[in-house]
Amino acid sequence: MPPAGIAIVRISGPKAGTVLDRLVGKRPPPRLASYRVLRDDQDAILDHALILWFPGPATATGEDLAEFHLHGGRAVVAAVLEAIGAINETRPAEAGEFTRRAFENGRIDLSEAEGLTELLAAETENQRQSALALAEGGLGRRVNTWQAALLSMSAQLEAELDFSDEGDVLERAPNELQSRIGTLADDLTSLLAAPGAERLRDGIRVVLAGPTNSGKSSLFNSLIDRDAAIVSNIAGTTRDRIEAPIALDGIPLVLIDTAGLRESADEIESIGVARARDAISTADLILWLGASWQAPEGAIQVIPKSDRSGSETQTGLRVSSHTGEGIAELKEKLLGRARNLLPKPGALALNQRHRSILAEVLEELEVASHATDALIIAEHFRMARDHLDRLTGKSGVEDMLDALFGNLCIGK
Repeated sequence: MPPAGIAIVRISGPKAGTVLDRLVGKRPPPRLASYRVLRDDQDAILDHALILWFPGPATATGEDLAEFHLHGGRAVVAAVLEAIGAINETRPAEAGEFTRRAFENGRIDLSEAEGLTELLAAETENQRQSALALAEGGLGRRVNTWQAALLSMSAQLEAELDFSDEGDVLERAPNELQSRIGTLADDLTSLLAAPGAERLRDGIRVVLAGPTNSGKSSLFNSLIDRDAAIVSNIAGTTRDRIEAPIALDGIPLVLIDTAGLRESADEIESIGVARARDAISTADLILWLGASWQAPEGAIQVIPKSDRSGSETQTGLRVSSHTGEGIAELKEKLLGRARNLLPKPGALALNQRHRSILAEVLEELEVASHATDALIIAEHFRMARDHLDRLTGKSGVEDMLDALFGNLCIGK
């Protein structure tokens, strides 16, 4: 928002050329930045600006598109917007409308639009690379390959139905189809098995758990490098979950301090303990600060308060929030575990919508692989193609579109 060094006003649609004619007087050559004077309908100077003209359909939105690169003061921007608004059939863009028009005009598919949304929200380098893979059509290209394979198998079935009197077709089709269905299913399964986008976007959930007074809150504060949790020698001080998002070496983490695990007659503390157990059950990683024999499966065993006597006999990663001993090593161990839970940098990462649809495609392929009637197999191939169309936005996604594009900002 103004004030800024430069403000960009973008106009898309059939009136984009008219706006240029009215404010500039003569359209500049296509795709060539031109320095022009902007004037209102009273011939008063609005600004000196760089002007760009992009005739459709080869534009970002698929429509005629113009851009004014203005001086970024509030008064300048307001005056130019007022002059544009005075032209018939022009209006302010809605949130995400430029991207939605790009989708509706076939310039991008739905998965690319989702990638753009994630790119705008990216806060770490890994998030940026993953979002860019999606925004640049990584999933759309895979879908096109799968659709081509399904169409080819459908054509093979058509040959079986149309030329069923030719023995070579009947004899060859079943085994070959089984192999091709298996190859396609394996490709889908491998992508579904890869780490998803949610952990990359929302962060790896790291829960600090253990008995009361075990040093969880002190360690929590040390890891996030600020005093967010109350530290006290009184057992049961932490009554509820405390969450803090951090990034270590570009890896997003959400650290969660929890109530100490013990039986309690205190109703409030009992609720806190129940929430702690819920957090443990849904954690991606657990830092366990209790006895090793009580540690949840897969937890990182931490021996807190290593600067105090009595800790020497315990096994695990020794740390001290007071002296800083072991904190760097614990962070490295966390990062090692976290990297295995995240998509590789630049790799295609599916979100929950993608995974749900691909699971439905796999189900159709599974049924088709066990069917013996060519018509039934062909129908399941058609349904699989329909599911893939939903993935790229060719059908059945109107409600989701409103939510997706509504999350984008004005001007995007």
